[in-house]
Amino acid sequence: MDGTVVRHINPWLLHVLERLDDLGHKSAALFSKLFRRRIESPPLVEFRDGKRKKLLVHRAMHRLRRKPVDEIVEPCPGIYDILDFLHDNAVLMGVTSNGLGAGYGHDVLRKFDLEKYFSITIFREDITRAKPYPDPILQAIEKIGRPVTGDDLIWYVGDRAKDIKAAMAADIHLPCDIQPIAYTLNAAIAVLEHNIGPDHILMGWQDLEPKLKALFS
Repeated sequence: MDGTVVRHINPWLLHVLERLDDLGHKSAALFSKLFRRRIESPPLVEFRDGKRKKLLVHRAMHRLRRKPVDEIVEPCPGIYDILDFLHDNAVLMGVTSNGLGAGYGHDVLRKFDLEKYFSITIFREDITRAKPYPDPILQAIEKIGRPVTGDDLIWYVGDRAKDIKAAMAADIHLPCDIQPIAYTLNAAIAVLEHNIGPDHILMGWQDLEPKLKALFS
């Protein structure tokens, strides 16, 4: 959601949050190696009774934020035209995010009238393993309400390298084709590194609109 549907008014804040999220994933990998134990969530994610998650770092950051969401983010240019077009053509859409839904993600969707477009939402408190693991994508697909088949096609748009990695990891578990789409530079580098192809790179939503119209015509 952040960086694709909405963008941060102060880009450095998104950069810091993404760095912290990446650090959590790398810390989990390091702890797994050091203690020879598979740890798939950041060390500061606490589990209560094996079910209830207390996301200490995420919640602390949101308490420090102290600003309404419209002072933090704004819709990405051209996003409503794309969402309207896809919605009018009955394309099912969902959001997966490593950020919290409570106190942030759901507020963003409500504030900018985006809820009507996304029938599926997966936020950090809904999952155990966040991107670059494929779990958020796979869980979103489970919520479609029917099994996906080889006739289905899934587009996964993300602005970070971990989005591309998550889509590639999800592809192994799915009977259908999933196409990772890089939105802006960070994800574009990952697309090129994995030889996915430059046609999977968008530098702005305006670039996608004529392609969609040609495809659906």
